[in-house]
Amino acid sequence: MDGTIFNSRGILVGMVRGPSIFDPRGQKLYDLKGTNVYKLSGELVGHLPLDVRSSERRLDKSADKLFRKNP
Repeated sequence: MDGTIFNSRGILVGMVRGPSIFDPRGQKLYDLKGTNVYKLSGELVGHLPLDVRSSERRLDKSADKLFRKNP
């Protein structure tokens, strides 16, 4: 499920590489299990929309907070 993540305004905010989510600079932000997003401490914080037709995922406004400067 590798690909890119865009916020609700269309700005690149992350990349999915295997079971991890990274910021655009390459810093690991979250673990990914299925579509569930977990902090590195193991706490569930959200879900990624699953679109099997695309490697690009666009977040709705409620999920934008996951990709602020200091998650």
